[in-house]
Order: sequence, then C-alpha cells, then structure tokens
Amino acid sequence: MGVRDRFFTPQTAEAILSWRIALGIGVAVATAVAGLPIVVAGAVGLGLYGTSVLVAMPRGPQRPHIDPFTLSEPWRQLILQTQGSGRKLRTTVEGVDDGPLKQQLVAIADQLDRGIDEAWEIARRGDDIDATIRTLDPTRLRSKLATLRSQAGSSPSADNAAAIASVEQQLATADRLRQRSTETAESLRATQTRLDELVARAGEVRVGLADSDTYASDVDDLVVRLEALHQALEETNPG
Repeated sequence: MGVRDRFFTPQTAEAILSWRIALGIGVAVATAVAGLPIVVAGAVGLGLYGTSVLVAMPRGPQRPHIDPFTLSEPWRQLILQTQGSGRKLRTTVEGVDDGPLKQQLVAIADQLDRGIDEAWEIARRGDDIDATIRTLDPTRLRSKLATLRSQAGSSPSADNAAAIASVEQQLATADRLRQRSTETAESLRATQTRLDELVARAGEVRVGLADSDTYASDVDDLVVRLEALHQALEETNPG
C-alpha cells in the first residue's frame, strides 16, 4: 500500500476532519501569542496538524521477519538460498543509473520480495509438517503395531483390533505428511532454480540485452507459483 493508497482511505478522511484541526489552530494561536510572527505560527500549527494526520494514516502491510535459523533442514538452506538471490538482485538494481529502467527494476525487486515472503511461509509450513511427523514418531508406531499384531495372533480381541486400526491410521497420516513434505521441498527447490535464473537475467535487462517487460512478467509468474504453493499448503491437514 503506497502513500497515495493510504491517503484515500476512510481512516485518513476521518483523521483529516477530526480534533486534529482544533489542535493545529490551538498551537498556531498559542505560538502567535508567545510572540512569533503569524506566518511562522501558522506554519507550526499546520505542520503539527499534518504530522498528526500522517501518523493516523493506515500502515502498509509489514513484511514478515525471516529467520532461516528457526527452521530445520532442508527448509533452512532453501530460505538462505532464497534470501541470497534476493540480495543479488538488489545489488544489480542498485548499479543501474537513475531513470525509468531503474524504477521498473526496483518495482520488480519489490515484487520478488513478495515471492521471498511466500517462500518463507512455505518453508515454515513445511517445517511444521516435519515437526508433526516427528511427534507422531513413525518408528515407534511401527514397533507398537508389530507388538499389537503379535498379541492379536495369540489372543485376538475387539480392543486389540481397534488399537491396531488406530495405529495404522496414524502411520497412514505420517506417510501422507512425509509425502507432502517431500513434494513441497522439491517444488521449493524448483522455484529456487527459477529464481537464480531470473536474478542472472537481471544483468541482461540492465545492459539492454533483454526486455524489461518480459522480465517483469516472468517474475510475476514465479510469485504466482509461490502463492499457489503456499495456499495449497495452508489447506493441508497436519492431523
């Protein structure tokens, strides 16, 4: 949300037509009474009024704090690589002379930051899935299942059959989650490869050997893929 978008909101309109007007006028009058020229006093009051309105304007969305070292592997390395690619792109953009091309590349880098944020959320979700698998402890479950089946062979009972069914269901859940984790990591690696390619192409755009509009479209496509992967993971039931 840019400054213009933040300005044209009901929250800002309410702030403009609020007690802040009286505050600005009051400060201007008090400043004039204190002996300052009317023009200066008016400027002080107007400045205070404007500042108070700016403070009341809605904030733009904050980027998440990304800390790869809170994740287990492979998610930690994947996010470290993603952050490194983002820094390389910013370095390339910083080397471009001021002008329309740099403005476009800055916007592209900002868009790519959205993709990095999505990759972070994907990695966090993948890490959560792995934590759930560890909690289920498939090795322990398999041992327990073997014991229950052995017991069922010597003295079958309804309780034993129910216990076997429960453990089998837990193992099936662990298998599905492991498969989802593996697929997610593979997808994230594929997007990282694509990201590295896009970062390398930024140099071609910088020197005019590649079309900036096509480049922007390709970055958008990558971000859309990451958003879709994130959404699909949010729909995963870890239980």
